Amino acid sequence: MFTDPIADMLTRIRNAMMAKKKEVVIPASNLKFAIAKLLEQEKYVEGVERSTENHGEIKIKLKYTDGKPAFKAIKRISTPGRRVYVGSDKLPRVLNDFGVAIISTSRGLMTNKEARKAKLGGEVICEIY
Repeated sequence: MFTDPIADMLTRIRNAMMAKKKEVVIPASNLKFAIAKLLEQEKYVEGVERSTENHGEIKIKLKYTDGKPAFKAIKRISTPGRRVYVGSDKLPRVLNDFGVAIISTSRGLMTNKEARKAKLGGEVICEIY
């Protein structure tokens, strides 16, 4: 049993990228699937799909440009022991808006840029750049 399944997901993605794998398979949950879809929307991964034969898995197809990973770092900000909440006026800017922070808001998961436009705050899940 994992104490932090989101951190486990991010670590699996990071390790697969360093090992130059084409795809990574992670245990499924709605939150992990939503995070993976945001990574796909922001062009950090090529594709995301729920496994049809095994309902407990999410397949993430990794993206490389010229043999290099599509991102340099992906890190967990809010942990089960230390939740990080921000208001709409204090949303993080990751690498002067070259990176993305994933925020859990009252309207669901969104990037820091989308949350800033919607004037919503929430829990900072992770940063990627």
